[in-house]
Amino acid sequence: MPVNFIWLGAILGWVAGILVNYLADVLPMTRRFSQSYCTHCGKPMKWWNYITWRACLNCHARPTFRDWLVQFFYIVVFSILWIHPSTRLGYWIGSLLLVYFGVVFLIDLEHRLVLHQVSIVGGILGLLIGFWLHNVWQTIAGGAAGFGIMLALYYLGEAYARWMARRRGQALDEVALGYGDVNLSGILGLILGWPGIVAGLVFAILAGGIVSLGYLIYLFISRKYKPFTAIPYAPFLLFGATILLYML
Repeated sequence: MPVNFIWLGAILGWVAGILVNYLADVLPMTRRFSQSYCTHCGKPMKWWNYITWRACLNCHARPTFRDWLVQFFYIVVFSILWIHPSTRLGYWIGSLLLVYFGVVFLIDLEHRLVLHQVSIVGGILGLLIGFWLHNVWQTIAGGAAGFGIMLALYYLGEAYARWMARRRGQALDEVALGYGDVNLSGILGLILGWPGIVAGLVFAILAGGIVSLGYLIYLFISRKYKPFTAIPYAPFLLFGATILLYML
């Protein structure tokens, strides 16, 4: 892209940040495109609040730090992509995929959910991008491998958690992986293809292990540790895919 027009990349990033903030707020509440809602009081608000940064008319809550951070992040990243687009995806597809990744990341981080509606969109997007990057066999095999490997880990983690809960005589409230993580792994498998999904899962598992260990150490030190403390796993899956698609 022409460097002289980097301002266009920044504007597109600003719009993308607004869209990601809106979807991360609305989809967990309505599961569809709908009128925006205040995340503090749950009352409807106008969509242009995301542009003007106006406070909620009902509870007067101001935009959160997350709202500012997401917009700043996308302005910076889209500007960088404008100058150095992904060698595998190009600028436009790479930008679209980052918007999808951002929605999944925020919703899972804040609500511990990978919504089925978001997974359906991701499956369509994954197929289209996968067919563009690879042949049909690599795309389908990557999706099947991603889904199958994570499904096996899902059942293994659930069995282990139930066994530990019985041994300790405690109720099992959460499991390490959710089924949304399984769906997301299949989507990323379509995009990365075979055998790329294997490398993506390795990056995700390594990153998840390091961060989880650090977080558990923090909980022990602060005396806040609880058995079966679950950590959102979608961000690590997205991290692995991002490394392969944008940095290698």
